[in-house]
Formats: sequence, C-alpha cells, structure tokens
Amino acid sequence: MNSRVSGKYFEELNAGNVYKHAITRTVTETDNLLFSALTHNTQPLHLDEEFCKQSIYGTRIVNSCFTLGLITGVSVNDLTLGTTLGNLGYEEISFTKPVLIGDTLYAETEIIEKRESKSRPNAGIVKFEHRGFNQRGEMVCKIVRTGLMSKRPPNVSSNAAGN
Repeated sequence: MNSRVSGKYFEELNAGNVYKHAITRTVTETDNLLFSALTHNTQPLHLDEEFCKQSIYGTRIVNSCFTLGLITGVSVNDLTLGTTLGNLGYEEISFTKPVLIGDTLYAETEIIEKRESKSRPNAGIVKFEHRGFNQRGEMVCKIVRTGLMSKRPPNVSSNAAGN
C-alpha cells in the first residue's frame, strides 16, 4: 500500500456524496499579504487599510484567489491525495461573501456527477462542488471543478485509501 494515498478512487466517488472536511483555517494578515505579493496582485482592496475604509467593505478583504486555493486545497487529503491524475478545469467560481482577515473558513465537497473516461480505461471524470463557509456558517464561495480520477488498481483493496 502506498502511504501517500488517502484520496478516493473513481469507484468510491458517487453523485450526491457530501464530504465535510475537518481542516479549518483562520485567515491571517500574513496569508493575504504574502499571497497578494507572490501573485503580484497590488489591488488596494487587499493591501491598503486606509483605502478600504472608504470602500463598500470598510476594511481589507482577502484575495479571492487565496480563498479559491484554500477551499479546494482542504479537500485534497480526503478526496484526491494520490488518486487524481489532474485537474481538468473550473466550470464555476463564485464568491458569495467577502472573506475578511481573521475569518475562520471550513469547507465541504459534494460529488455532482461522474463518468468513465472515454480515452483512459484506468480513469474516470468526476465533477466536484466545493463550498466554503466562514465561522458564522455563511457561504463565502462555491467552486465547481472537474477532475480526472484514477480507478482503483487491481492490487489495491477498497480500504487502502482510508475507507
């Protein structure tokens, strides 16, 4: 058994399954500052408190690409670690509430649909809907993406992926 596999194989992911991820994360000023700097995003809504006092938010908001990465990232250990062959794309990304510095985020993922791959007999295509929430239970984002997932190899038992 490969100890780096904690994700689920294609056969284990069924439409309607909802996974509530255990990882939670309080977003810090450092997270927002470093992510914005690393991506060359100098938007004052993320970096300039005085500018933001005059904005509709009244304070800095967290870089939405950080939120996108965090909400999809917390699903990896539960769903795709060692079992994904790649991310095929994002169909929908919506930010329903701003994330503020100090918010604690958590996520859940629902399997929307799946199908066999037409070109790869050892894989299938799965559509995931990731939903991120803040500490008040308010949805802050919804992400629909499609992934290419490995089918369970013949020599791997059904509980080897943490099931």
